This record gives sequence, structure tokens and C-alpha cells, in this order.
Amino acid sequence: MTKLPHSENAERPRRYHHGNLVEALIAATVEIIEERGVEQVSVREAAKRAGVSPGAPFRHFRSKAALLTAVAEQAMSRLTDAVAESQSNAGSGEPLAAFEAIGQGYLRWAIANPTHFEIISSRTLIDFDASASLRSQNEAIRQVMIDLLTRARERGQLAEGLDFDHLVLAARALVYGLARMAIDGHFPEWHPTEPPSQAMRLALRLFIGRVTARSSS
Repeated sequence: MTKLPHSENAERPRRYHHGNLVEALIAATVEIIEERGVEQVSVREAAKRAGVSPGAPFRHFRSKAALLTAVAEQAMSRLTDAVAESQSNAGSGEPLAAFEAIGQGYLRWAIANPTHFEIISSRTLIDFDASASLRSQNEAIRQVMIDLLTRARERGQLAEGLDFDHLVLAARALVYGLARMAIDGHFPEWHPTEPPSQAMRLALRLFIGRVTARSSS
């Protein structure tokens, strides 16, 4: 089975220790966002929160965008781990089961890490194109999705008449939109009868059911 590799990033320390300034600044930035919002982030404020001099971070981060990009890189590594673990735990050689597991892992991670999700989602806050790690890990997730759907199509497991490229886009849009709705607090007005986590899980299950060939369901 095509699988996503686990990243090798360890948990970040929350305060500066010798040799871990970058990690401390990232942790401080996440704290600022959680407490006061992303608009209050600055390199100097992160330095203050981390307990270092105002000029210390500028060797690593020359701008707010650079600092938030580092947060996004951390988020992407953790997201990659989450979806890889979910896919591995699915324990099935069926491509559509693995495909669904990736979506479920994405949703669980997003709900558990709303601050990281917010940063990684916004191309206006970060310099996505300048980050090789963001681009490569994002592409790895996309390619695994494509590979799994390709295998499902080759096995006759996809419903007839589906446009492949739009199917990939729709799957991505569904999990992203569900995560965004949950984090932004929309579920009470749109679907108040179930906890968001359960509603998201069932919505993704419905999507997989709709794209599965009748003979494969």
C-alpha cells in the first residue's frame, strides 16, 4: 500500500534553552495566537514571550511571515504524522479504505490542533512557495491520495462517470471545509444534532459511499 512517511520532528520545548531558540520562538508564537490572535504576532513579541532579547530572533526570522512559515512547517510535519498513522491503523489493503483513513486522520488532527490548522491553511499568512518542506510534504499527501484513487479506479471500485481530477479536488475541499466549519463554530447552526467530530466522520463516510461503484459497496 502507498503510505505517507512519518516525519521525524520531536515535540517542541515551550521555552528557550541553549540551542533551541527556533523551537522556543515557534512555541511562543503559537501561544500568542491562541491567547490574542494571529494579528498580534510579531517577531519582537515572540522574542519577549520566549524570554530572549528583541534582536535575537532576527538571525532566524526576518519577518512575521517567516516566523509563521516556521509554525506552518511544524504543523505540516505533525499533520503528515497524523494522516500516516491513521492510514496505517486502517489496516486494510483496500485503496478506498486507506483514502478515507487519510481524511479521518486529517479531520482529527485539525480539530485537536486548531491553531496550527489556521496557520497552515492560510496562504496569506505564510510564504508557502519559499518553503521546500511545506511544498514537498503537501505534495506527498496529494500524491498518496491520487495513487490510492488510481488504484481504486483500476480495480473498478469507483463509480462510473467521475472526473478524476475533480474527485481529488472534491475530496480535499470536503475535509478542509468540514475542518474549517468545526474550528470556526458553524456546526451548531448547520448540524446541531451530533458532536462535530461525529458529524464530520459520517459526512466523509457518505462521500466515500457516493464515489464507490455499486458493485464494490
